[in-house]
Parts: sequence; structure tokens; C-alpha cells
Amino acid sequence: MADMINTASTSRFEEILASRGISRRGFLQLCASIAAASGAASGAAALSVPRVAEALEASVIGAVDGHLFPVIWMEGASCTGCTETFTQLEDPNIETIVLDMISLTYSDTLSAGAGYSLEEAKDQTIANGNYVLIYEGAVGTAFDGWVLRIAGKTGTELLKEAASNAQAIVAAGSCAVNGGWMAAEPNVTGAMGVQQFLQQEGIDKPVVNIPSCPANNEWVLSVLVDVVVMKDMELLKKRLNQFNEPGDIFNQTIHENCQRRGHFEAGEFVYEPGSIEEKLGYCLYALGCRGPLTRSICGITQYNNHTSWCVNSGGPCIGCCEADPLNTHDNWVQVNTPFLKRDRTLRIGG
Repeated sequence: MADMINTASTSRFEEILASRGISRRGFLQLCASIAAASGAASGAAALSVPRVAEALEASVIGAVDGHLFPVIWMEGASCTGCTETFTQLEDPNIETIVLDMISLTYSDTLSAGAGYSLEEAKDQTIANGNYVLIYEGAVGTAFDGWVLRIAGKTGTELLKEAASNAQAIVAAGSCAVNGGWMAAEPNVTGAMGVQQFLQQEGIDKPVVNIPSCPANNEWVLSVLVDVVVMKDMELLKKRLNQFNEPGDIFNQTIHENCQRRGHFEAGEFVYEPGSIEEKLGYCLYALGCRGPLTRSICGITQYNNHTSWCVNSGGPCIGCCEADPLNTHDNWVQVNTPFLKRDRTLRIGG
């Protein structure tokens, strides 16, 4: 009987794929991309392609039956850069994610609705529970939270409401992790990260921090795969390091995987922009590159659908992935400026 059910389910799923002009082979290629994005290289947390295929099949059939996992995407003090970057996903593209993987019930930028109807959709999602909250931007706490007002409520009140019933909270981008640009001195808005704010408010919910400016879209997708597609919170928890970041993404320094590391070892550096050394692709450490101090796999994942990243384009790493979620003073903007100047601070231990 189980085999008959599985056969019927697979047949139905293949009909759905065919109606959208997608071959079974193309679907499996999509599954391979998602498995890779989920941190398959992380050993115990690896996902197999068949496991992703099975979960996606259930998710797509669920979409036809109206049973997609709800996601709320909220904006704090931000430039919307993380949302913009997320929409540039190519494999899977943003249409596949929004239509087939998740039910994006609320987004300031991507939702078709607006005004009262959109706020009502968010309130209904919160009341029903079992959703993921993605929060982009810093949390402004000054003036009793009135530095941000939406639909007559303070930004802090809206975050507390949305976080209270969420299954998991994703802090997307360095601003959401520990305040980012907003928290740099003099920090007149009292900006801080999501985890620190919720901890102060006594809201105990799992927070996944994804620093960088903007948050790499594939890193955000990998967390959604764990929570939404695989529905495996334990798998996600195993990935997190002491900063609640996915360890397979943020436990290595950029320097370890940098394409210019060979020049560093050979003592070949760029000392002046526009020089012959720059044309030869020498190491940018002398120009202030923070790669040896910054933990992330930017050089592996890259941006713009794997075409480039900061160092590849000739700009030294400015350390935007460094953010202690419980310390706004360890702010990457404040700590690393001026960016084009060698950092001579010797750090031992913390």
C-alpha cells in the first residue's frame, strides 16, 4: 500500500513538473544545488540529493493543496540590500522559492498586497504559529522604539509580536546581527541586533545569525532549507557555532580560502591602488584587507551567482561578516574603519 501511495505521489509530482516545463533531470539538478547550499560539506549536517528531492516533492504538492510553510520577512533599520540580494537567487530562483517552497505571508518589499490587508495577513500568520521570521536591519530601541513606526506600532513592539510565536528567527545581514552601520557611534537610535534585543525582552526563541553586508542569498536559502523544506530544527542547531551562526559558513577565515593567499605566502602585496602589483593579482593585505580576521566562506560561495566577490574584484575585505551578536561595540563598521588602511591591531584570544 505504501508503495502504491508513493508511486501515485511521484506520478502526480511529475505531472506538476511537466505542466511547468521542467524535466525530472532538471528537478534533480535543482535538488543538487539546494543540497550544496544547505551546507552539505559540513559533515554530519550534510543533506543528500534524494532527501532534498523527497522534501521538495512534498513541498510542491503541498503548494498545490495550499500547505506551504509560512515565512514573515520584516524590515528594521535597513537599506533593503539583503532583500534585494535574495531576489537575485538563480538556482532555485526567487519565483520557485516564493511560489513552491514557502508561503511569504508578509514582506515590506516583496508582498503584492499593502496596507491593512497585508498587516492582517501578518497578524493571522502570527496567531496560527509555526512560521519562520526573517528580520533584516537593526532594531532601533531609542525613544521607546518610536524611531520606527509601522501601522501605528513601534518597531520594537512589532518585532516582539512576530518573534513570540515563531518557530525560528533568522537575523539576515550584519545590521540584524548586531546593529551594523546603525550601531556605529554615536548610535543615536539605540540600534542593536535581534538576538540581543530578544534576550533583553526575555523572549527565548532560536535565532540564527547570518552576518555580512548584504547577507549572501545562498546562506539565507540554506537556513530556509533546514527549517522550511527539511523541517529539521535539530539539523539546524547542529550547524550553529557560539555566535549562533551556521558553523559550516562562518568557522573559517576568508584568508583560508582566498584565491590570493599564495601571494600572501610569497610576500607579494599590493601597496597602492592602480599599481602593477594590483594588475598581477597580488595580496591586498597591505591595503587593509581584513581577510585574516574575518570568518566566512565568501571566497567559496561568492556573490552574483558565483561570478565574483570583493577580493576577486580588486577590493580588500572590509570585514562585514564580523559581528558579535551580543556586543554592539564590536561593530564591523566602527572597528574596521578606515577600510583602506592596514589593521595593525594584534588580537590574542578574544
